[in-house]
Amino acid sequence: MRLMALDYGFATVGVAVNDELGIAAMPLETIVRKNKNKLRKTLARIENIIYERKTELIVLGKPLNMDGSEGDMVKSCSEFKEMLEKRCRLSVVWQDERLSSREAREILVAGGIKERHEIKKNIDSIAAAIILKEYMAISGK
Repeated sequence: MRLMALDYGFATVGVAVNDELGIAAMPLETIVRKNKNKLRKTLARIENIIYERKTELIVLGKPLNMDGSEGDMVKSCSEFKEMLEKRCRLSVVWQDERLSSREAREILVAGGIKERHEIKKNIDSIAAAIILKEYMAISGK
């Protein structure tokens, strides 16, 4: 099954996909938005990736607080989830994303990337790959 994971943020959306065999989760890109309320171009780019990759399911990181409660970001992310489902006509499932950005930063630093702009450019797509990897491990997909 071809999967896509998204790490939604106000300024960016990290995108990751699985390989053709469904074994590995790979960072793909980070979609940058100029305005947090404008999602038309972001959704259009996601639609293009769905078409290009023949995506069958979207995994969306759910930004829970460390205690498991839902904060303001979950509300915004839920609205984004509804837009995705309506526009892309695919199922969108939640995956807990707690600590994914921290783990992504650690991966980048361990890989020798120390410049702030390089970390910022790559962190969201790597976080999306972590979200996808965890979903694949839990779901068996």
